[in-house]
Amino acid sequence: MEDLFHADMTAEEVAPIALAIFHLVDQFPVTMRSKNRTGVRVETGRILDNNYTGPVLEKTLATNEVVREKPTSGPYKGIPVICSPLRNSKGECVAAIGVIDLRHTGK
Repeated sequence: MEDLFHADMTAEEVAPIALAIFHLVDQFPVTMRSKNRTGVRVETGRILDNNYTGPVLEKTLATNEVVREKPTSGPYKGIPVICSPLRNSKGECVAAIGVIDLRHTGK
């Protein structure tokens, strides 16, 4: 059986997943990309960037672990992000999904 998720998913392919998660998490910003291609950044119910990557997404792709940290660069600099790997049937990280926690922005 072929995996539904794979490392070469395009921004167009991950966008519906990111939008669904955006609505599930009380409309917090969501980012998502596959291992081999850039992805999307979702805010206010729409895709703001369809060529997106970020430091927390990249760390998750590299480590295949959930990462919780405040990035030091990018549009979410200093804001807590939690990012989870999306794994294939072999347990390999093929994509990463991040949620930006606006409840703890310090503002």
